[in-house]
Amino acid sequence: MTGAGGMPVEVRGLVKAYGPIRAVDHVDLTVEPGDIYGYLGPNGAGKTTTLRMLLGLIRRDGGSVALFGRDPARGIEALEHVAGFVESPTFYPYLSGRENLQLFGALDGGVDRTRVDEVLEQVELRNRARDRVGTYSLGMRQRLGIAAALLRDPKLLILDEPANGLDPAGIRDMRTLIANLPDRGVTVLYSSHLLAEVEEVCTRVAIVNDGRIAFEGQLDELRGSFGVSYRLETADDQAATTAARDLEVSIAVADGGLSLEADPSAIDRLTVELGRRGIAIRYLARQQRSLEDLFFQLTEEAS
Repeated sequence: MTGAGGMPVEVRGLVKAYGPIRAVDHVDLTVEPGDIYGYLGPNGAGKTTTLRMLLGLIRRDGGSVALFGRDPARGIEALEHVAGFVESPTFYPYLSGRENLQLFGALDGGVDRTRVDEVLEQVELRNRARDRVGTYSLGMRQRLGIAAALLRDPKLLILDEPANGLDPAGIRDMRTLIANLPDRGVTVLYSSHLLAEVEEVCTRVAIVNDGRIAFEGQLDELRGSFGVSYRLETADDQAATTAARDLEVSIAVADGGLSLEADPSAIDRLTVELGRRGIAIRYLARQQRSLEDLFFQLTEEAS
């Protein structure tokens, strides 16, 4: 595989099996330059296994991987512009944050003090740089992990559950940090099971279920694939439900109102019919369906 176009990540037909179980089952992924690409799925869906194969940490049983056109299974050169962490980053707790970064930089060929200061500033840890990592919160250790990855000045950053275990403030800080990375020329592949969080930062997503890709593309494409949803409240929701069903419009009770799945022309017909039957409309609006709703509908239909 040549990695046409030099995409940060091109995966085709990726397979990993453990005995009779396929943890990753013919996965295709394409991460484009400047993406914050969400790789989503429940725990045990095969996300971490996929990332390990991308980084050459475990052997794949089938398929192809190219990072900027190079296969990590054929040599470490493929990781020249790649950094990140799989699962939680590990540090020496008795060393300071700065000392850990200096050590990692030395192992990677050396790094000057200015670059260490830059990445500490980028992840907002410069004021704690002299403190032992053993005194850091989980969120601070996660940010230090990103700082260690950024030392290499990567073009592709691969992050596995970077917000895992963080409190709301930590999640907010992680979101802000990740959202700013493309402005610095960094493409991000972001694996997570926190769907609402990914929805805030990701430009494109892939949803994996039981080792297989159930969807890949932009969120708007995913929403469009399930049709348009509307919220309706009336003076008589029971009568409105009868009217909708008479017109073969999909309708369901939802949170003190009604939820409609229909195209605009069907909604037009329904509003006319409600008026004809003397049913007052108190509220009608198109709904933006959450990624969580779409995810569960997609994976439940696939199971």
